[in-house]
Amino acid sequence: MRLILLALFTLFMAVKIVMAAGLEKVRITSLAKDRSQINGYLLRPDGAGPFPAIVALHGCGGLWQSKKRALTSRHADWGERLRKAGYVVLFPDSFGSRGQNSLCKVKKRPVKHSHRVGDIRGAADWLAAQPFVDRKKLALLGWSNGASSLLRALAPDQAPATTDYKTAIGFYPGCRTVFQKTSWRPRLKPLILMGAADDWTPPGPCKQLASRWGARLVLYKGAYHSFDTPNSRLRVLKGRAFSTNSNSIVHVGTHPQARSDAIKEVMAHLQAVLAPVH
Repeated sequence: MRLILLALFTLFMAVKIVMAAGLEKVRITSLAKDRSQINGYLLRPDGAGPFPAIVALHGCGGLWQSKKRALTSRHADWGERLRKAGYVVLFPDSFGSRGQNSLCKVKKRPVKHSHRVGDIRGAADWLAAQPFVDRKKLALLGWSNGASSLLRALAPDQAPATTDYKTAIGFYPGCRTVFQKTSWRPRLKPLILMGAADDWTPPGPCKQLASRWGARLVLYKGAYHSFDTPNSRLRVLKGRAFSTNSNSIVHVGTHPQARSDAIKEVMAHLQAVLAPVH
């Protein structure tokens, strides 16, 4: 009985934290082969809408802080910023919904990019069915592993079933594998933002990919991976599954100037493409 009560209390606290953060939990049918039911976490602007909407894709560390049921600081910061600017923000929990947490140290990952592409397609269809969403104004935003999935989701045969995205913005994706796919061009040209010093997902392949696609690539001098995370000290991480030098060691942390410039870049880009109502 004590174990049951403890489990119920833990569940209650998790829900309480999610609701306190202004998040609404929703269920999305992924269009991946596994047809998983994905948990999505929604932020809405004040008012009835319809609003433009953004599907925001977490990196290899997952959506949540490790020690408590709250969004990581990067996701929380961007989510609230976008919500206040007049956008609906939907975070598909691709890892947690499939029983996984951080996969940054795992090479053979149980949640693959193909799963996440299916989640991206399903998220667009879910949003298109909501009365508070302007289905003609959808955007993709992703970080690291999520940005890598975003690039794959731009393949000509991976459009959502109901309505397509108007634009896609990727922070520090891994571009090498996508660059090797020479047989296709994206349905729309992404905006890619990276630290020039990134030693986790190197900018070199993204330079080549952006050149081939005619896409806009913004490099921030002196910035490493996760440069847009707020108040994150620059530090070394070991044991990563991938790194530029194949030594499993990478640098991450806030670069204040790059972060400030990237926020302006993203908000201006979204304003130009989606034109929110307020």
